[in-house]
Amino acid sequence: MIYLHIFWAFFIANLLGYGGGPATIPLIQNEVVNNYHWMSLSEFGDVLAIGNALPGPIATKMGGYIGYEVGGILGSIIALIATILPSALAVIILFKFVNLFKGSPKVSLMTKSVQPIIAILLAVMAYQFFLTAYENSGIFHLLLLAVVSYFALSKIKMHPSLVIVCALIYGGVFLS
Repeated sequence: MIYLHIFWAFFIANLLGYGGGPATIPLIQNEVVNNYHWMSLSEFGDVLAIGNALPGPIATKMGGYIGYEVGGILGSIIALIATILPSALAVIILFKFVNLFKGSPKVSLMTKSVQPIIAILLAVMAYQFFLTAYENSGIFHLLLLAVVSYFALSKIKMHPSLVIVCALIYGGVFLS
């Protein structure tokens, strides 16, 4: 039964996650943290940070890792299939209609209408991560990491994956 839950969690999240990886992350979080309770919000945040630091699509990396944690190698394979299947089916089924609707103002309006919803979902997820970080590490570490990360990203122009790795090292040394 766990494999069916893994498939369903990632299939639904990726089916409804219009817009790619960033749009699916809050949906995956809802399934993994709130619905099935496979991880805490803090653990999910760690997986998200590691997934962002690695190259490639975020949804497949998260699906593979979470699937493996929950159901082993078979769980990882099932999560990857469930992550890729909605897009593959959409491409196969909708490929005929691409040229027919590519200049449609209704399609353009629909795409622009979905963007604020995605932004709100990402903002809610960021707020939840902020609260979890505050509860787990305290205001000093949270502000220190935020200020140093901002400085590294904006002033030094450090690559975001290096900032994430440095924050993970800091957390491993000072917060574990």
